Amino acid sequence: MTKTVVITGGASGIGRACSQYFMQNGWNVVLSYLLDSEKAAADALAEEAIGGNVQAISLQSDVTKDDDCRELAALATKTFGRIDALVSSAGTTRLVPHGDLDALTMDDFMKTAAVNTAGPFQIVRACAEALKAGEGGSVVIVSSYGAIWGTGSSIAYAASKGATNTLTMSLARVLAPKVRVNAVCPALIAGGFVERMDKQVFDARVELQEARAPLQMVGQPEDVAADVFWLSTGARLMTGSVLSLDSGLHLNGDS
Repeated sequence: MTKTVVITGGASGIGRACSQYFMQNGWNVVLSYLLDSEKAAADALAEEAIGGNVQAISLQSDVTKDDDCRELAALATKTFGRIDALVSSAGTTRLVPHGDLDALTMDDFMKTAAVNTAGPFQIVRACAEALKAGEGGSVVIVSSYGAIWGTGSSIAYAASKGATNTLTMSLARVLAPKVRVNAVCPALIAGGFVERMDKQVFDARVELQEARAPLQMVGQPEDVAADVFWLSTGARLMTGSVLSLDSGLHLNGDS
């Protein structure tokens, strides 16, 4: 029987690449998106799936709302009867220089934590019973290299993703042995939120990462999707792991 994956934030960036990668490998995809502007991309994925003899269905959904998370999980089980994997890719941030402490408000912290930390918890909780059924399932949470080094688009973002890494280990412990839970921490990725928000900042960070990273490269969303798929379908002995996808930046202690 065809397997099913639920992907939050599945219509843009890394989430979209994951949706396409799973479809190309014969999986049905249930994806969520938040913004009205993402509906066209979500609909295009549904059309793309048909050509691959699988199905993709989408739902406008907010991971900060528990009812929305449960509705997304219910859509997957009602439509396909199963959830074999979950990819938590929905995220948010603002570009705020770390040294500008006054530029971050309490609203920034609360919104960022709600989406990046509470959101993964809520969607995992909503999908947990279905993931435990049958042969068991896998969860991959998209975190950030900034979570490890305290860097990234803002202090609020780094803090929220650091908490997400801890969440990953807690969930891995309580959902074992039926469900594996891991996280990936990409460094700068082409086509991500930094490039969408400020191309000038993105270009400067590309130059910096290519100069510092041993692999001298900035990853593509498809690179992350391939690793997410491997964690979801292989990696049988891995749970509670937080993997750096950083082109080797950590080898130089670069933040």
